[in-house]
Amino acid sequence: MGHLFELHDVHVADGDQQILRGVDLQVNERGITVVQGPSGSGKSTLLRLLNRLEVASSGSITFRGDDLMDLDPIELRRRVGMVFQRPTPFPGTVSDNLLAADPLLDDVGIAALMDRVGLPVDLVERDAMVLSGGEAQRMCMARTLATGCEVLLADECTSSLDAAATSAIEATARALAADGDTVVWVTHDEGQADRLADHRVRVEEGRVVD
Repeated sequence: MGHLFELHDVHVADGDQQILRGVDLQVNERGITVVQGPSGSGKSTLLRLLNRLEVASSGSITFRGDDLMDLDPIELRRRVGMVFQRPTPFPGTVSDNLLAADPLLDDVGIAALMDRVGLPVDLVERDAMVLSGGEAQRMCMARTLATGCEVLLADECTSSLDAAATSAIEATARALAADGDTVVWVTHDEGQADRLADHRVRVEEGRVVD
């Protein structure tokens, strides 16, 4: 199995505060890599480094062998998409949201994306701003996938959802992994990590400890 990302001696500082300290890490291609750790440990910062929403203070990060700093950040973010802790629907319908990511999508493509994230196709003309939390998060996941991304980053994306919505999002992530996609998932929930992880990374006090 190849390595999608490789991090070598990565440090991230914010003023005098050291957020990540000398991280060495290889992220496997395919499957779900779960990044665990307590709040404030640096796991979300680690995730955001992977599509240059954060930039390392020192050290190197490669994606498929290319130095991240040599890649155009907009193109990188199309290849390495991200779903955040809280869903961020755009004004308009669900269809409008998906077309914002790929204006060339036709009805068949939209229906395929909806199926991929476990949403009924009859929601496509629903106002995205009135979706439930779980529906909105899955729509945001579909919108990210519409870019054709090779990797999906998920940052505590179920932490504000109820148990039913969380279960649906987890099922979507497992289905994506079964289809050959790569998911990197941040959580502090040990039970969720047990349910999802093909590979595990543990971060504590800015260091990868396991």
